[in-house]
Amino acid sequence: MLQPKVLNVTPLEDYRLFVEWETGEKRIFDVKPYIMGSWFGQIHDVQTFRTVHPRGSTVEWADGQDIAPHELYELSEAVTADM
Repeated sequence: MLQPKVLNVTPLEDYRLFVEWETGEKRIFDVKPYIMGSWFGQIHDVQTFRTVHPRGSTVEWADGQDIAPHELYELSEAVTADM
């Protein structure tokens, strides 16, 4: 299954992402479980965390860290009200 493209991503408090998809869906993804080790641990720094940007069907940080597209979509929670 092809994953929809990410149109916009907004970093939120507590290492969460507000993700807007080309389908019109809005979802929240919790990055905390990924922040470990030397590579993903870099995004624990709030300034680095805020460098997140859309990249096709996923999101990416300034140093190249990314989340697998299916995880970003499937493990995020749908937002029912406008943020």
